[in-house]
Amino acid sequence: MAGSTPGSGIRNRHRNVHEGANALLLLTLLTCTLRCSECTKASNIVLIVADDLDLDLGGLVSLRQYKHTHKNQNAKYTVTPLCCPSRSSILSGRYVHNHMVHNNSLSGNCSSKAWQAGPETQAFPVYLSKQLYQTFYGGKYLNQYGASETGGVGHVPPGWDQWHALVGNSKYYNYTLSANGKAEIHGDNYEKDYLTDLILNRSLTFLEDRSPQRPFFIMLCPPSPHSPWTAAPQYQNNFVDVKAPRDGSFNKPGKDKHWLLRQPVNPMLNSSIDYLDNAYRKRWQTLLSVDDMVEKLVNKLEDIKELNNTYIFFTSDNGYHTGQFSLPTDKRQLYEFDIRVPLLVRGPGIKPKQTLQDLVVNIDLSMTILDIAGVNISALNMDGQSFLPQLTPSLRGGTSRSYFLVEYTGEGHVPEDPHCPRLGPGLANCFPDCICQDSFNNTYACVRTLKGDNLQYCEFADNESFVEMYNLTADPYQLENIVKKVDPTLLQTMNQRLIKLQSCQGKSCQDLK
Repeated sequence: MAGSTPGSGIRNRHRNVHEGANALLLLTLLTCTLRCSECTKASNIVLIVADDLDLDLGGLVSLRQYKHTHKNQNAKYTVTPLCCPSRSSILSGRYVHNHMVHNNSLSGNCSSKAWQAGPETQAFPVYLSKQLYQTFYGGKYLNQYGASETGGVGHVPPGWDQWHALVGNSKYYNYTLSANGKAEIHGDNYEKDYLTDLILNRSLTFLEDRSPQRPFFIMLCPPSPHSPWTAAPQYQNNFVDVKAPRDGSFNKPGKDKHWLLRQPVNPMLNSSIDYLDNAYRKRWQTLLSVDDMVEKLVNKLEDIKELNNTYIFFTSDNGYHTGQFSLPTDKRQLYEFDIRVPLLVRGPGIKPKQTLQDLVVNIDLSMTILDIAGVNISALNMDGQSFLPQLTPSLRGGTSRSYFLVEYTGEGHVPEDPHCPRLGPGLANCFPDCICQDSFNNTYACVRTLKGDNLQYCEFADNESFVEMYNLTADPYQLENIVKKVDPTLLQTMNQRLIKLQSCQGKSCQDLK
């Protein structure tokens, strides 16, 4: 996806870990052709969704195709900072309170029977199939996908012609794949089993076997850079000197924050810092195979003469943190490092290397993809809106939102987290060093505004009724909770916005500008 020739080597180049850490909202690469209304068939679409790829902490620096990125304050946001609910929002175009997938557990509706009977039947691939798109899925789907309680590997969601989905959470080796509804067991042979390469190769076969007369949609969801951070053999010695960025909130105490953020040891133990630095390096190593994926896919599209009629989207389900507020490694928090993610797009009619300032959230992806496909999106029951008008402003007008909703329902263990049983029940992700990064009452809803005031306002569902508020213009690292300092009328305004967002559905969400 780079503007330069795909394949230009960077493997042995020592990178500046801070260069380009804040990627732009939408980077459009390469000179493209006219929009598909002047083509003989609808445009093709490719969507690549990385797993836990951060934006604010240098997650894109390791990738060749982004070396020409520019700094920009705006970016795509996720409406929830966790894999399963975020992916459900991407697929359904809905906020969490409408698709009802609250977290990664079956009890939280992740890939549950309720999801399958409801939002999954109205996910955007269903509409693409009705538009006669040839569809391919490869990689991680939803964390509980393939569970026996919800139909096992035999369940293939509607809308997909080719289905090669990982059973369960991210793995690189030793996994089960649902290959068009049949279980396929994989081991630890790099050439045969490495998941990032496997789903790429199958998508290339799909492109060779497709009907040239019909458009196609490919969705690739590699495990990178999610744990267990298993790099391909050729990349396991890269970035040996890299450490996690020591940014403004790194190893800082969670002062005046929700009780969970007030618990970590500060300053962090050396063992926690060693752990997160090692994780950071390994995350980058796994991303080099994603780099290869994009390069080979672009080359294939060029070989079959479809590149100029194909939109390519690259994004992530949620962000990630490595030491911010003394939390070693995870996501699930309301702060920018966990909710702000990359989004890069190229395609017909989009000017190259263009930066757009409009706010985009992940529920907008489905509407944008269906807009490209020619679906009447005004008739859809989705909460997002198409950002195609912002990508191709010469074709039509469009409006953008100024604020959006972030919501999360915490997870905990009963009776206790196995990594740290001495802390008792209700906590989760208590590693390393018994630093817990989730709990049942890590449950919150936030309104994030970007036009006008650059603010975040969050309310917790806990026995403290805790509230956090940040002015990100004055305090970009969200160090100071200003809820007790701001004008009460502003608090009331933010609270009213939050109430409206939490009850919106479909067009009423789109109307909240």
